[in-house]
Amino acid sequence: MGLLRAAVIAATALAAPALVMAQSSSPFSGLFGGGSEADGPVKLDVQVSGEDDGLSAKVKNTSLISAALSEGRTTGQDVLAAARADYARILGLMYDEGYYSTIIYITLDGVEAAEIAPLDAPQMVTNVAIRLETGPRFTFSRAAIDPLAPETEIPEGYAVGETGGTGVIKSAAVAGVDGWRNAGHAKADVGGQNIVADHNQNTVDSQIALAPGPTVTFGKLNITGNQRMNLRRLYKIAGFPEGTRFDPEEIEDVRKRLRRTGVFSAITLEEAETLGPGGTMDVNLTVVEQKPRRIGAGFEISNTDGAMVSAYWMHRNLLGGGERLRIDGEVSDISSDTSGLDGEFKLRIDRPATITADTTAYFETTVEQKREEEYDSDTGTVSFGLNHIFSDRLTADAAIEYSKSRVRDDNGTSHFEVIAFPMNVEWDRRDEPTDAKRGYWLSGDLVPFYGLEETGSGAQIEGEGRAYYSFGTDDRFTLAGRARIGTIVGSDIEDTPRDYLFYSGGGSSVRGQPYESLGVEVIPGPDGPIETGGMSLANLSAEIRYQLREKIGLVAFADFGQVWTEGTFGGDSGNHSGAGVGVRYATPIGPLRFDIAGPVSGETGNGVQLYLGLGQAF
Repeated sequence: MGLLRAAVIAATALAAPALVMAQSSSPFSGLFGGGSEADGPVKLDVQVSGEDDGLSAKVKNTSLISAALSEGRTTGQDVLAAARADYARILGLMYDEGYYSTIIYITLDGVEAAEIAPLDAPQMVTNVAIRLETGPRFTFSRAAIDPLAPETEIPEGYAVGETGGTGVIKSAAVAGVDGWRNAGHAKADVGGQNIVADHNQNTVDSQIALAPGPTVTFGKLNITGNQRMNLRRLYKIAGFPEGTRFDPEEIEDVRKRLRRTGVFSAITLEEAETLGPGGTMDVNLTVVEQKPRRIGAGFEISNTDGAMVSAYWMHRNLLGGGERLRIDGEVSDISSDTSGLDGEFKLRIDRPATITADTTAYFETTVEQKREEEYDSDTGTVSFGLNHIFSDRLTADAAIEYSKSRVRDDNGTSHFEVIAFPMNVEWDRRDEPTDAKRGYWLSGDLVPFYGLEETGSGAQIEGEGRAYYSFGTDDRFTLAGRARIGTIVGSDIEDTPRDYLFYSGGGSSVRGQPYESLGVEVIPGPDGPIETGGMSLANLSAEIRYQLREKIGLVAFADFGQVWTEGTFGGDSGNHSGAGVGVRYATPIGPLRFDIAGPVSGETGNGVQLYLGLGQAF
């Protein structure tokens, strides 16, 4: 017996009349309480007898009538067809909620929908009423499921005395089967069921028998559909665990590895229906490759920092082994009030499944030009690294990097040359990376660097944490916080590459303050100390976000930054802060962000700063 049968056990085993259709003049009509809502020219009224307990909203969400009206399908034929189908849909909902004696009325302008022949549909309908007489709510007199695999978690609601809805029965059956599958029994299923509703006692007697089947090991991965992708590389990327004990998470890991390459538009993994010799099970993989090339662009605007435009070109399968070539170009500080034009060009090649299926090797080269108010710099960097995905939450990155830069400021021209070993670890527990409402995100960076010629040696250390908490109806309110600290140890400030030093100010740190407006002045120059970044930094940001409508959100925020002259947060320091408000508009690729902010403290800026970009600030 399959799981699909477990999903319909209520319809086959719960004996007793559960559905009655009557005219709107029924004596029950005066007993209902509830709300109504107008959907275009047709008014829909949903009412439930007794204690509503949220059923009105659930009925509306289930109703095909509600869906038709929201989509603008309001002809008499459309409404009648939806209404006739809604009897069974609403009955299924009531069974899921534990009501097995429900009386359902659906009237169109006062006429019961079930009594209108399909060919006699009215030309138009102005009022639709869905009214329910729920009857008593049934509870479990017995809730048995056996045998269970170790560590199987059955829903708490599947217990004697709890609401005996078909929804929790189905969930218990699925959980029982999943428990055996997680223990290596790939062909576990529901072996039998006996479920009886007692309409005299308003109880449900539920017994589910599970059939675990044998322990299964993975057989072979059979691949079809690949065209440009090399078959040997495809097996390597998939990382299929042939010969190991069956685990459904391993199949999902294969899917994720293939999806991360970006090569495929569709990925289908199917378990073989029959087992092979020795309890082995093959898995069939079918892939559909998408177009290998892709282009994209981005932008951000500030009234003082100017505009930033970026674009990229990407090839997803450069050499037939899933290699990704990406070329990025960015021009920023366009029409800036405080600096000249900045630019960056980056080329990166990623090769998945290097060393292990979850390790990606990459080569990256970057050329960058900065024309800031206090200094000009030109930097070239070449790096080779490895990125490893330990899980959906934990990733790590390590590289070797060569960098050379030339800096011109009031002190003349300085040259810096380093070999560095950047390392990063990220732990992501957010519910949604582009617009988080709950969870947290942690990142740690360590960059030991060895200076060549007259460049100093030391290490740059950074850490950042973000946290999110939502509350209120439908989580309309979200509290978001960010903390970032960084310091440099081992080298003196005048011998440290300028791009390793820390500044504060701008859209990514302290909104309301100009970009990189807060640094330090400790390096002697011909006309006094010159301004550079500091040796230590702390940034704090707090936001309260309110979802005003489905696509529109409001934000209020405050940011703070402090920069120190010495490593490990020593020496003199300065600080500044800013605050403001913003609007968010939801798009398929993340919220469109517009912020307006001004300085609150510090002497680094004045006036209003405007920011426009894609995605939350953090």
